[in-house]
Amino acid sequence: MLQPGQITMRGYLAAGALTTLLMAALQSAKADDVPVLNVDQVCRGIAQQAAAPGERGGPDLSLQQCISSEQEIRQRLVRQWSTFATADRTECVGEATAGGESSYTDLLTCLQMAREVRNYRWSAQP
Repeated sequence: MLQPGQITMRGYLAAGALTTLLMAALQSAKADDVPVLNVDQVCRGIAQQAAAPGERGGPDLSLQQCISSEQEIRQRLVRQWSTFATADRTECVGEATAGGESSYTDLLTCLQMAREVRNYRWSAQP
């Protein structure tokens, strides 16, 4: 007879299975939506590199242009997101967020390259 508070091996297995299912569902949901990336760090780096002495507007203007460009690319991703394979979306989101600096430009490029490779492999089939 079990004492109050005791958990059986079956209980541990059920909890483990439930945790695994929840994690899989979260990963799937993560790939279903365009992620919200923090592009501030990458845009600050780009703006600092663009801060040449003859540049009109200086690094602040370049920062705003970069952020604006990244948001435009995000909107493009929102429109095209469902056209990319789920596996590619998951892989590319992981790649785009892995190094600490996130960029929608990098995410879109990764997705486009993955699609091209997939299409090439399919067309190269005998």
